[in-house]
Amino acid sequence: MTIERLQLLRNVGQFDSVATDAQLQLAKLSLIYAENGRGKTTLATILRSLGTGETALIEERRRLGSAHAPHVVLAAPGAPFTYQNGAWSVLHPDIAVFDDGFVAANVCSGIAIETAHKQNLHELILGARGVALNTALQGHVGRVEEHNRALRAKGDVIPAAARGTLTVDAFCALAADPAIDAKLEAAQRALSAARSADAIRSRPAFAALSLPAFDPAALNALLARGLPALEADAAARVKAHLRRLGRDGEAWVGEGMTRIAGASEDQAGDICPFCAQDLAASPLIRHYQAYFSDAYGELRSAINQTGKGINTTHGGDVPAAFERAVRVAVENREFWRSFTDVPDIDVDTAAIVRAWGAARDAVLAVLRAKAGAPLEPMELSAECLASIAAYDEQRATIGDLSAALLGRNASIAIVKEKAAGANVATLSAELAKLSAVKARHEPATAALCDDYLAEKAAKKATERLRDQARAALDQYRQGIFPAYEAAINDYLGRFNAGFRLGSVTSVNNRGGSSASYSVLINNVPVALNADDGPSFKNTLSAGDRNALALAFFFASLDQDARLADKVVVIDDPMTSLDEHRRLTTVQEMHRLYGRVRQMIVLSHSKAFLCAVWEGSDRTARCALQIVRSGGGSTLAAWNVHHDTLTPHDLRHELVRGYIEVGNTANERDVAEALRPILEQFTRVAYPGAFPPGSVLGRRFFDQCQQRHGQPNEILSVDDTAELRLLVNYANTFHHDTNPAWETAHINDRELLGFATRTIAFASR
Repeated sequence: MTIERLQLLRNVGQFDSVATDAQLQLAKLSLIYAENGRGKTTLATILRSLGTGETALIEERRRLGSAHAPHVVLAAPGAPFTYQNGAWSVLHPDIAVFDDGFVAANVCSGIAIETAHKQNLHELILGARGVALNTALQGHVGRVEEHNRALRAKGDVIPAAARGTLTVDAFCALAADPAIDAKLEAAQRALSAARSADAIRSRPAFAALSLPAFDPAALNALLARGLPALEADAAARVKAHLRRLGRDGEAWVGEGMTRIAGASEDQAGDICPFCAQDLAASPLIRHYQAYFSDAYGELRSAINQTGKGINTTHGGDVPAAFERAVRVAVENREFWRSFTDVPDIDVDTAAIVRAWGAARDAVLAVLRAKAGAPLEPMELSAECLASIAAYDEQRATIGDLSAALLGRNASIAIVKEKAAGANVATLSAELAKLSAVKARHEPATAALCDDYLAEKAAKKATERLRDQARAALDQYRQGIFPAYEAAINDYLGRFNAGFRLGSVTSVNNRGGSSASYSVLINNVPVALNADDGPSFKNTLSAGDRNALALAFFFASLDQDARLADKVVVIDDPMTSLDEHRRLTTVQEMHRLYGRVRQMIVLSHSKAFLCAVWEGSDRTARCALQIVRSGGGSTLAAWNVHHDTLTPHDLRHELVRGYIEVGNTANERDVAEALRPILEQFTRVAYPGAFPPGSVLGRRFFDQCQQRHGQPNEILSVDDTAELRLLVNYANTFHHDTNPAWETAHINDRELLGFATRTIAFASR
């Protein structure tokens, strides 16, 4: 009995509520195209459930978010097949389905043959006694599995955050470490340094901090200086006169002495620079000349230079520079403290600057007084010395701090060296391991690990009993387990497979006994499963595995006496098949098509479905497709002829459709199609300048620019500029010109503009 129509698909898989009309009738050959994830597998599963009665196949595909149960109606001659309220109205036992479910149950799962595939074969080979022995073995195997479940449960309560990436077994096996806290701290610092390698490389070590010193002894020596050769009577008379002149009198007179014409001891007739009178009779002039001698000038110069030196060393921007140096040191300390031990920096720069300024001002005040009376013996006052002493205390503190900081530069150099060559992954793993050791031996976690280890010991005892039962079964099998050759080899030959199945043997594994066979390639046996070396998973390609599955399927159909009444459903048989097998697959399907009641083929490959379509009976075929509808899928007619169009035609159609309709669902496809359209147009319009294999880039545009206005001009100036703008935009959506092409933002209005201009340019 054929399936005439997929009349209703409601609340199942991607189908919300799809009701088809008579225009979507199925035929003897029905092809259904769909992208992956649209609902092909759901349709195949529905038909498998109709054939086997396994309602769970449909219930587990109940549409997510649906408040109602699945409801399916498949039209057929007479009463329809209806699935409602968790049951079929009537079954169709003559449905045979090839899909992932068939492969997983009969051939392999993924790239490997699993235990379940081989256990069924094992039961057929064993006799009654062997089954009894195997049952005893399976009892012990079951108890081992109970231990495993208990171990999983007890392992699950061990905090995953505590054990990190370690397995439960590895975590529980960690030994205690009395120095774990110190090791953890060191590992954390090392990892932090490795992660900050660039910052560490560029961050300087500590620079020296210093404050300039005052020299009280040198200052007092300067302040005490006078003119020893000056007679006391002359000095007394000059000083008495200067006192009568008042403040700065000495400086005023000293300056005047430099202006007396011929002012020397061996000259007469000296003239006063103020009144122009002869000074020969003045009783003080000779005393002035002795008083304000060269030694006097040198002393005054020494006083002035010392004052300037104090200002240069202790004044101006020097205090601000010191404060900046302290701020830099504080910043460096905050950085380096994450990677090594560094001393605290507790410096009150404001207090230091105040003490510094007080000492400086006191010294300068004494120097100013000395400058006013150079020959007057003076010394630093007690207050001045106290200010210098207070400043020296601050200076000593800074010196100690500087020495401590500089003493850490060696450690910082080690940090830099280690960070430069550190491996973050290795350090992270070491830190994780140390963290796991600490967590393992926390009291609460230690108790959980002890419970787990006790269960593990109990499992080992049960495994010994299992091994004894297995030895008894092995002894029995040695006498009765014959080599078993699968008849499937006949069908592999008809399917042009380059391999055969070898002898069957019995093996033991944790899940019980099972049969194993090998694959023969060039008469060399290849194991089904192997840890290394050739095996089923690495010697058979995806196409080989699919060919093996199809051979199993076709072989089972050939042995079915009701083949002529079968509705054969084939879901995606072309996964990873190469071209010569694609042709063979199509030929085998054409051969099978003539011997069955109905064939329904579903695939995501339009090329494959088109090949099946070609050569089939035009009067007994139909083509449907599953398309997106809102948040789900629906059925629609499929124009097979349309998919024979060239890619260039399809791109034009895609972009034109976007311009006319504005479907944003395929806007990225539209954006990606712009450059191929322009390149195809350019290749056809200008084959000499743009041969196959060329790309629209600088070379082509330079060539266009060089030929502007020439007899062999390719594009005009305006056309070149327009094409360049179009290509610049289109390059945004291609990997060879934009590494982020897959996530490039698309603006609908912008895309519409460039799409319209592209079609206009390529339509000239």
